[in-house]
Amino acid sequence: MSRQKQKAAEQQQPNAFGALDALGDLPSGPESAAPVVPIKTSKRGQKNTNRGRVDITRQTAHRGGKGVTVAKNFTGITLAEKQDLAKKIQKACGVGGTVKDGNIEIQGDKRDEVKRILTEAGFRPVFAGG
Repeated sequence: MSRQKQKAAEQQQPNAFGALDALGDLPSGPESAAPVVPIKTSKRGQKNTNRGRVDITRQTAHRGGKGVTVAKNFTGITLAEKQDLAKKIQKACGVGGTVKDGNIEIQGDKRDEVKRILTEAGFRPVFAGG
């Protein structure tokens, strides 16, 4: 589009705020500069910090002697949430893992790292077994 056509198009379009100029002296805005923040009294919208107990065990059975960290006994959590949590644990530990039979299995002895991540997610992890 040429410059002359652009100028002509700009001149034909009415000013959206032109009517406000005719109103005269309008107030500048609210007088108080600090925004008022209501005090929250309910826990709705906050992170759930008590999602239940989760047992963390270390297993070697049927795995050729290799150790696996297993987190089990999740209550009130969907399979998709378990998969997201397993992916987060795998990334933090730098190892592989899977979700089998409702349990999160992480390769290697990573009980401390798994406990830290589950605590951050709002669970109460407990070392179970021998």
